[in-house]
Amino acid sequence: MSIKLRLVLSYVAMTVIPIILFALIAAGVASLLFKTPSDGGETKIPAAWAASNELDELTAGLKFMAENDPDRLGDTAFLTKTSGRLQALKAKLVVANNGTIAYVSPEVGDSSGLYEQLQEVRPNDERPSWGKKKFDGKFSVVRYNFKFSDGNQGEVFVLYDMDGFFGSMRSLFLIALAALLAAVALTNGLLTFLVSRSMIKPLHALQQAAERIKDGQLDRRVNLKRKDEIGKLGDAFEAMRVRLNDSIRLQLQYEDNRKELIANISHDLKTPIAGIKACVEGIQDGIADTAPKRDKYMGMIAKKASDMDRLIDELFLFSKLDLNRLPFQIEPTELGVYLTDCTEELRTDPRFSGIDIVGPVGGAGKVRVLADREKLRRVFMNIVENSLRHMTKPRRELVVAWTEDAAEVTVRITDNGAGIAPDALPHVFDRFYRAERSRNTDTGGSGLGLAIVRQIVEGQGGHVWAESQAGEGTSVYFTLKKTEMDGVRP
Repeated sequence: MSIKLRLVLSYVAMTVIPIILFALIAAGVASLLFKTPSDGGETKIPAAWAASNELDELTAGLKFMAENDPDRLGDTAFLTKTSGRLQALKAKLVVANNGTIAYVSPEVGDSSGLYEQLQEVRPNDERPSWGKKKFDGKFSVVRYNFKFSDGNQGEVFVLYDMDGFFGSMRSLFLIALAALLAAVALTNGLLTFLVSRSMIKPLHALQQAAERIKDGQLDRRVNLKRKDEIGKLGDAFEAMRVRLNDSIRLQLQYEDNRKELIANISHDLKTPIAGIKACVEGIQDGIADTAPKRDKYMGMIAKKASDMDRLIDELFLFSKLDLNRLPFQIEPTELGVYLTDCTEELRTDPRFSGIDIVGPVGGAGKVRVLADREKLRRVFMNIVENSLRHMTKPRRELVVAWTEDAAEVTVRITDNGAGIAPDALPHVFDRFYRAERSRNTDTGGSGLGLAIVRQIVEGQGGHVWAESQAGEGTSVYFTLKKTEMDGVRP
C-alpha cells in the first residue's frame, strides 16, 4: 500500500470513525429523551420528558377549566389538589380575582407584591418565550385570562422551573460533546501514531543504514520489506550499497593491480637495464678487448634496449586502450584475404622459420567483417607471438582458421605447444598475468600481449576466449561482426 493511499485512508478514518461514534452516542442520548421500548414490550417515557408532558397536560387542563368552568378555579380544594400535582413537577399555581391574589401555592411564600411581579413578567397570556424575563429569576410563567360567572376578571398563572429539564439536556449534550471530542482525539491520535510509526520506523532504519554506509560498513543489507515509496527508497539504498561495495572492492582490486603493475614493470625494466649495465661495465673494464667481444656486447645492449622499447610501447598502448583514448578506424574488410596476407607475412618472418603454418582455413566465398585493420594485425601478431614462445616440440605447427554464422565470424589460431594449466586458463587475458611467476623473458613476454588482444577485440564489438589442454596445445578464438557494405578493402 502506497503512502498516499495510506494517508487518504487515515484521513477518511479520522472523519468517519468520530461520526460513527457520535451517532452511537447521539442514539444513546435520544434514548433518554424519547420513548424507548421496555422489557415487557410496552413503552416507557424518561422521567424528564414525562414530567414535561405531564406539566403540559396540567397547564392545558387549567386553560380548559378557565374557558369552560371558570368557577372551578375559585374552588380552594380543587386548586390545592392541582397545586400539589404541580408541586411534584416543580411548578406553582397562582389565581387572581380582579387584580387580587385569590390563591397561591404554599411554596411561593409571601404573596405581597406577587401580582405586580407577575404582571411585569407576563403582561399578557401569550405563550412564553425562553428569552423573556423570568419570575424570581428562575420561573417561567404561563398566564390565562378568564371571567368568573359573576363577571369578575380572573387570571391563572402557572410558574414552572424548566432549569431541571434543560439542565439534564445540557448535561447530556455536554456528555455527548465530550464523548465526540474524546472520540476525535482518540481516533486521530491512534491513527496518527500508527501512520507515523509506519513511516518513522523505516526512515529510522534508513538513517541507520546511511550511518553504516558513511562509516564504510557495506556488508549489511538494507531490506525494509515494504512495497510503498519508502520501500522503493530502501531498494535504492540497497542498490547504492551494492554498487558502493562493488566499487570499493573494484578499487581495492585496482589498487592491488596497480601495485602488481608497478612491481612487474619494475622487474621487467630492471632486467634489461641490468643486462645493459653489465655489458657497458664489461666494455669499460676492458673485458671486451676484441672486436668480436665488443660486437657481442653491443648486440646484447641493442637486444635489451629493444626489449625495453617494446615493453614501453605495449604499456603505452594498453594504457590508451584501457582509458578508451585510442580511436578505432572501423571499416569493412575482406577477412579471407586479410588473414592470407597475415599468414604469408609469418612465413617470411625469420622467427617463424621451421614452423608449419596452416591456413587460413575457412568457408567458401567472401566474408566481410567490420574491423580496424591496423589493430586487428596487432591482435593476430600478439596471439601468434605468444604461441611461438610456448612451442617446444620438435614439430611445431600453427593453424589459422575461421568459421561464420549469420551475424559474426569466429577466427581460431591454434598451436601445438605446451598448453595452459586449467587453473591459469581463466587469467591469460588479464594484464601482466604470467603462469610463470619468475617472469623469465626467455619463456614469456610482458604479460600484456593477450590483455591488449582482449581490449582491441572488445573495442570492436567482439569477444575473445581460449581453450587449451596441457601438453597438447592452445586455441585462441576471437569474433568479428559481419557486414554487407560495399567498398570492402582486401
